[in-house]
Amino acid sequence: MSLKRKIALNLSIAFSLLFGIVMAVIYMSFNDFRREEFKERFRQRLEFTSHFIAKSKDFEEEAPIFFNENSDNILLNETILIFNGEKELIYSTIKDRNVTWDSALLKELDEKKIIYSEKTVPEIYAALKTINGENYYILTSALDTNGNSKLAYLKYLLITAYVMSTLLIGFFSYYFMGQFLKPLEDLNKEISEVTAHKLTTQIPTRNSNDEIDVLAKSFNTMIGRLDDVFQSQKDFTASASHEIRTPITRMAFQLENLIKFEQHSPETLSSLKQIQRDVYQLSDLTNSLLLLTKFDRENIQSIYEEVRIDEVIFESFEAVEKSYPKLKIDFLISEGTSEDALLTIKGIQSLLEIVFINLFKNAAVYSDDVEVDVLITETAENLVVDVISHGNTISEEEQSKLFEAFKRGKNSQNISGSGLGLRIVKRILEYHGAKIIYTSPEDLVNKFSVIFHK
Repeated sequence: MSLKRKIALNLSIAFSLLFGIVMAVIYMSFNDFRREEFKERFRQRLEFTSHFIAKSKDFEEEAPIFFNENSDNILLNETILIFNGEKELIYSTIKDRNVTWDSALLKELDEKKIIYSEKTVPEIYAALKTINGENYYILTSALDTNGNSKLAYLKYLLITAYVMSTLLIGFFSYYFMGQFLKPLEDLNKEISEVTAHKLTTQIPTRNSNDEIDVLAKSFNTMIGRLDDVFQSQKDFTASASHEIRTPITRMAFQLENLIKFEQHSPETLSSLKQIQRDVYQLSDLTNSLLLLTKFDRENIQSIYEEVRIDEVIFESFEAVEKSYPKLKIDFLISEGTSEDALLTIKGIQSLLEIVFINLFKNAAVYSDDVEVDVLITETAENLVVDVISHGNTISEEEQSKLFEAFKRGKNSQNISGSGLGLRIVKRILEYHGAKIIYTSPEDLVNKFSVIFHK
């Protein structure tokens, strides 16, 4: 998940939680206000009734007329029960059905004097009043339909507002985070375009002195230091190319001329030839080291071209055959390869020839029968070249380090070499988006599979 989405998501979650808490507080506060308001109306109604009883000369006869005349002040579904001191019902607003009441509530009024219950439906407000020296138990019940309706509507509004605000804050958080982080995205784009051949490119700064601008300035400083190191490496490579290869070439040329003289004793001639082989090995080592530092992915892909892999293989074999004339090749194309297969890949032929020259040299040096089998298989996704030879195999422990620089297996004892060949092979194939795998399908069988992705 991108940083922009993480910030927007976390901000939306934090806002949703905070807004949800505020909504809950508002809802509970309004519910408390509704309850207290309804309770106050109950109390006022009971006081109104108590005042009427105190002023009435004949309560039982005047009560129906009084309550009918004041019907505008009654609560919704209001029921009033009035008991005398002996807890006998002396008045009820219920006329069309039997009147029932809770005797325990009357006993509880003897202790508490006032009782309010909102858990019952309808709600109840009861009080024990002493009027003109006599006790009266007044029970009032009613429904707060109006208050509950307002509470339900408030709940609907709060939920709707919560959902809408959560969606809106999510959208605007994502949008504004995108605006705030745009300089960081621009910085990332500029950094991604910096390569080994563009180390002099400076990241634009805005002189805003914010964290992103400070990061850009620090990156420019780092680029400058890397450029100094890279230029030093390039200067060394150029100097080494001239200063090292030239004397080695001269030494090899002089040794060839010296060996042509026939006045040498057998011992001297043998020593000269050994020195010549050492000079050739030193030349190969120097060329390999220079080759490892010469190319990189950026400057090599710009000169790719269509290359036929079979032509590369035959050219490579001819180059190796000059030094190893006894080496034989068995070239095959897999039956799984279509007749319309072009056997082509995008790359640089000279570098791909180095890949197979190294593989063929290994086959010539380490093979028991001095023969190498080449099998090409082309599918819709890959082009695979298997280079197979017969000889001592590489242990599993050594296989993990097979393509590292200067690493040589136990089967290379007493055989001259630099240990850079397979490392160069792997590097060149990586530049071509390919890979190489070593396996030993049978005893005394070495198989290198070069896999090119189309």
